[in-house]
Amino acid sequence: MLTEPTVDKLHEMRLRAMADAFRQQLANPSMSALSFEERFGMLVEAEYSKRRNSLMNRLATNAGLKINDACMEGIEYHPDRKLKKDLLSTLATCSYIREHRDVLIIGATGAGKTYIGCALGNAACRNYISVKYIRLPELLTDLSIGRGDGTIKKLLNHYKRKVSLLILDEWMLTPLSGSAAFDLLEIVEARHQNASTIFISQCGPAGWHEHIDDGRVADAILDRIVHNAYEIMIDGEDSMRWRKSFKRKAGNKD
Repeated sequence: MLTEPTVDKLHEMRLRAMADAFRQQLANPSMSALSFEERFGMLVEAEYSKRRNSLMNRLATNAGLKINDACMEGIEYHPDRKLKKDLLSTLATCSYIREHRDVLIIGATGAGKTYIGCALGNAACRNYISVKYIRLPELLTDLSIGRGDGTIKKLLNHYKRKVSLLILDEWMLTPLSGSAAFDLLEIVEARHQNASTIFISQCGPAGWHEHIDDGRVADAILDRIVHNAYEIMIDGEDSMRWRKSFKRKAGNKD
């Protein structure tokens, strides 16, 4: 069989990694000791690995994580933070996403909430799960604009159904009223037991109610979240920003 026509056909079928691996095999005399099945398996593995890596990178890009290099291995378990390592290890497997359960991450400003949320987002991307990170104020602004330009239905459908893991940062940081509260309820209702959401907030569910002016909407939102969610409470006498700043200063002195 002529080599170049075969390589050209592989490129035409967009099997570029397989084509490159095929050339490498031809250039390596030791490959002749392997069986056809072994060599073919190596070609398939090269193409498969490239495509999976490309998918993972694409998912990470589309996720739009605020801290794109956050990882579960980078979480700092200082005693005063009182983080449950067993729980975080379980969440890192992404089983909660397959079970369509939510996660609450609660802590004061600078506690490292967003880092943990983004680390969970990256863990999901590594498991080839679609992720979207957005701050709640930004989401509500987008929805408000959507109402004005006629794209509200498309936006709602995206956040309701298109993403397997939605990460909502700055959850209930500011009061909600009118259409904003109803839009949020529609998203939460659609995702309830159908997809997973990570809610990152400075206060626990007990404090959310007062941020929504319609008590019935507030009750409905809380009811769909709190009963089926894992909760990560972050304590800590010092903020993570202070800890990292202290480390940098200590390092400079050395």
